[in-house]
Amino acid sequence: MSESSVTRRDILKTLAVGAVSGSVLQVIPAKAAEYAHQVVHNEKSSSSAGKYVPKFLSPHQYEMLTTLCDTIIPKDEKSGGAVEAGAPEFIDLLTSENEEYQLTLGGGLQWLDSYCSDRYSNVFLDCSPEQRKEVLDLIAFRKNVKQDLTLSPGVVFFAFLRRLTCDGFYTSKIGIADLQYIGNTALREFPGCPPLPES
Repeated sequence: MSESSVTRRDILKTLAVGAVSGSVLQVIPAKAAEYAHQVVHNEKSSSSAGKYVPKFLSPHQYEMLTTLCDTIIPKDEKSGGAVEAGAPEFIDLLTSENEEYQLTLGGGLQWLDSYCSDRYSNVFLDCSPEQRKEVLDLIAFRKNVKQDLTLSPGVVFFAFLRRLTCDGFYTSKIGIADLQYIGNTALREFPGCPPLPES
């Protein structure tokens, strides 16, 4: 197959399928992840509103995804976070091309709303910050399933979402800058690792 005959859909499908077995950073070439970010950037640039339109998630689910990505990697004084890096768009775009992602992400978001409704009488986005933190603390650790088996779908979902959020962040320009990655450049000498900060 010639390079010119490879379509946008082929690249995104390959990216999404390859990522099923683990992190995009471990399995997928950086160029493919860069391509997905470029697709999102081009769409936002050509949109009159300058916004990405979700390909798979409903507006409510996309808002949940954005909130969760911001919680997983928030911006700080050093760097923008997952939202600024385009992780929600990256995740939605990959999910639109992968049925397994659709089941895991879509099902996980539904589980989270259902769990919050049962526990707090509100969907996740309508919960207080304290309630959101409480439920995310429960599903952030696999050990919590030992005490409550009903958390199992939430734990699987949140682990999956954390990996995708990190992949979306660390394959973006913001994430690469955060890593201070300079690429494959020749060094005349290797200065060694920086000293550990005093604690």
